[in-house]
Amino acid sequence: MRVRIATTILGITAALLAVPACSPDSVSATSDAPPSAHTGKQADTAQQAAPLSSAALETRLLNESDLGRGYLRKPERPAQHDDVTVIGCPALSELGGDAATGGTLSFPRKAKANFTYGASYSEVSEELYSASAAKLSNGIGRIFDAMTGCPTYQVLAGGTPIDMASQKLTAPRGLGDEQWSQLLTFSTGDRSTVVKQTAIRTGGLLLIVSGSPALVDRHLGKALTKATAAS
Repeated sequence: MRVRIATTILGITAALLAVPACSPDSVSATSDAPPSAHTGKQADTAQQAAPLSSAALETRLLNESDLGRGYLRKPERPAQHDDVTVIGCPALSELGGDAATGGTLSFPRKAKANFTYGASYSEVSEELYSASAAKLSNGIGRIFDAMTGCPTYQVLAGGTPIDMASQKLTAPRGLGDEQWSQLLTFSTGDRSTVVKQTAIRTGGLLLIVSGSPALVDRHLGKALTKATAAS
């Protein structure tokens, strides 16, 4: 079944496949955490607030001065949804329709920043979305459940086979109302890229930080603090 995977929702783009392969010590000990991709309060108990505009979300993103020396912001590229074939993961294929094409999960109020770090060109990206708590919770939860529900699968993108491996991680407790976390490995030929992804929902605000596991761990708290400072 051919579906359109909304990679912009998860912050995983083709650019991540261009990152040099991660060395074993670049993956933190969190990759050994017991499976638990989602923790937190129920969305229907969260206090409701008017969604923030994309312009307002933009001001809450981290910038180079927040991250420190060695970080460069990458130019923003137009969002796109690549046609891919999913092999070996029925749950992901079954998303289909609006869910897999971005549809109601694209959250029109959004902002994103991508950064490279140091000579190794490790990457970290931050995404912010604003909508009702229930919509954010249901949307990101379905995507995470589908991706982490298949330990291994394959996608064909533009004729290129990409072997995928997913692993649920223990989400950082005590941050926001709900949390999700996973470790993804993209393999093409002899190249392999490890990406950690952590999402935190607080009220009607959703933060997703993706990239090198060490960089995600380093900047997650800082990103959440800035994103929620004016809430």
